[in-house]
Formats: sequence, C-alpha cells, structure tokens
Amino acid sequence: MQSEAEFLAGYDPRDYPSVAVTVDVVALTIRDDRLCVLLVERAEQPFAGSRALPGGFVRDETLDAAALRELSEETGVERLHLEQLKTYGDPGRDPRMRVFSVAYLAFAPSLADPTAGGDAAGAYWVPVEQAVGLAFDHDTVLADGLERARAKLEYTPLATAFAGDEFTISELRQIYAAVWGEELHAGNFHRKVLSVPGFVEGTGRTASRASERGGPKPKLYRAGDARLLHPALLRPAREDDFR
Repeated sequence: MQSEAEFLAGYDPRDYPSVAVTVDVVALTIRDDRLCVLLVERAEQPFAGSRALPGGFVRDETLDAAALRELSEETGVERLHLEQLKTYGDPGRDPRMRVFSVAYLAFAPSLADPTAGGDAAGAYWVPVEQAVGLAFDHDTVLADGLERARAKLEYTPLATAFAGDEFTISELRQIYAAVWGEELHAGNFHRKVLSVPGFVEGTGRTASRASERGGPKPKLYRAGDARLLHPALLRPAREDDFR
C-alpha cells in the first residue's frame, strides 16, 4: 500500500468535478413595526440587477469569518451575532458551477442602515413579504430563515430584546405579530405571556398613555430571567397541531 505522502504526490483534484463553497446571510430586524430582511442588488452576472441575500465565495478563512466579511463588504453592517442556518447544495442552484452554500441567520434589533459595497450595486432593508423573486435559491433560504426566526419567538424570550427596557404587553404583541405575520388576539396573548414563568416581570409602573381601547393606562413590564419559554408560546397555527 502506498504511503499518504505518495498518494498526495500523485493526487490530481482535476480528476473530480469542480465545486465551490459560498456563504449567504439572512439578516432580519423589525423596522416601523414590520419584519424586514437585508437584501443587496447584484452588480455582476449571474443575475445582475436582481435582488439577493448578502453573501459570496469563501476564501482562505473560516465559514463564520466569510459570512461576517461578506456582510460587511456588501452592506456595511457589522458586529452581528450569526448562527448557521442550513447548507444548500442542489445541482443547478448556481449556473456557474456546482456550489454549496452555508447560510447564516442574524435576527437582532436596531440594525444599522446598510451601505452598498463590494460587488453589490445596492443594499436595503425590505419587508419580508416584498422579498420575492430573489436570485439563486434565495427565496428558499429566506423562507428557512424566517421559519427559524419565528420558532425562536416560540421557545425563547428573544422578542423582549426588540421591546426596550420597559414595555407593555400590547407592544410585545406587536413584535410577535410582525415576526409571525399574523394578528394575535389581545386577551389570549396577554394571558399566555403572563402564564410563562420568567418571561416578563412587572415594574410596578404604568405607561404614560391610555390603553389602545381607551381604558386605564397599561402596566409596564421588563424582560424576566427565563432563557427558554416553558410552556412555549406557540403560533396560533401551530397550536392546532398540539390539540
């Protein structure tokens, strides 16, 4: 049997089909009470002029570093916490060659206005319902990112990070409605939130304005110490699956 050194000396990668690795970033935030995704306008072929998720080819770097670099170069948005979402590798997803893409999700409040750079002709926040017809398979990538973000609000107190230091239950409900993309029954939501131990805690203060129905001033809450929500705050459509 030949040694490893002998094997590598005679190894020719051209004997195998060429492949490449890219990264794509699904960056989500809430702007003007709407869930928005960060998109770029492609300046180069393929799909020149089309909208796409920020991303690009991986260089001599880690995948995490590549995702942060591409996000910064194409949009100017930096210092985000990214988590791996999924890997995409269907044949034909990129017309240039066989490309595997590792997608990342960033879902955070108060994200900066983007500034286009690199090979992006434009960069902007777009309401997710308007983010359709994207380049490559980015419609699918975005859909998977949205599902991950929506699930996070079911099982974690992430929504409180978008609500400020103090908030009313109504303001918290608006955040859930924006992310889940559906209206929520005010009374049911209020009851569910207060039934989850450690989710929110009262401040002993009330808001400076009357409630949305013109009644007494609503109570103010702040984030509790829970790291996971138990029981989970399921989406209305998902609740039917558990009945």
